[in-house]
Amino acid sequence: MTLALSQLYLGPLDFLTPPRVEATPGADTLPAHRLLDPARLEALFTRFGAQYGHGDRRAVASLWSKWHFAGLAAHGLAANLLLERDLPLGIDTLHVIQTDEGQTAGFSLRHAGRPLGDLDGLSRFATLVDDHLAPLIEALASISGASPKVFWSNAGNYIEHFTNALADHPMASAGTVEPARALITSRQLPDGRRNPLYQPVRYVEPATPEAPSRVRRQCCIRYLIDELGYCANCPLECRRQGKASKAKKATTLERAAS
Repeated sequence: MTLALSQLYLGPLDFLTPPRVEATPGADTLPAHRLLDPARLEALFTRFGAQYGHGDRRAVASLWSKWHFAGLAAHGLAANLLLERDLPLGIDTLHVIQTDEGQTAGFSLRHAGRPLGDLDGLSRFATLVDDHLAPLIEALASISGASPKVFWSNAGNYIEHFTNALADHPMASAGTVEPARALITSRQLPDGRRNPLYQPVRYVEPATPEAPSRVRRQCCIRYLIDELGYCANCPLECRRQGKASKAKKATTLERAAS
């Protein structure tokens, strides 16, 4: 890892394993483009899903994508926003480091990134969005049967999370994370396409003390695996808690009126 990248992994990123920078990827890495191969994805979901009793394939794929997208968002946004560098995260250039279960544990980069050509628009995120997320999400949805919206929501959830986290990074200054905030608050991408990362989460007044205040717009469907249930930011659980709260209030009013 270069000195420039090493500066990133402190403060809110001190828990992360930095990516490896190596011109020749190690034998323990997987070329990311192989994740687009249907047969390899099928085998990956079987291997990764074993820890969940080979449960619903859609939920297994969603859970796998969470680990993968979390790393992409953290490393990609940190370099983009704090160093103004575009890491080589394209699906055709990146190499992935996986655990024995097939979970993404890290990345191998061919170089430490190049200076961004555009600092003002959303095109600064094109490598992450167009060159990695878009083709991989298409493949994940096709093989698993889950909606592409599930995977875009997973990616957007981590982009939103690390955008907020990086605002507290020692290298951040006023306005540092605004380009990433623009990415998740813009309805359209620079070329006019609908932005699939638009408003991935919302902040609400919780219906009950147990209900979440940070709520995903789209459910990640992990509840389809029985032993896992709802995630901490589940919109379905938020609605359920809200209905329960309204029913409780209605019952209280009925008793008061009787």
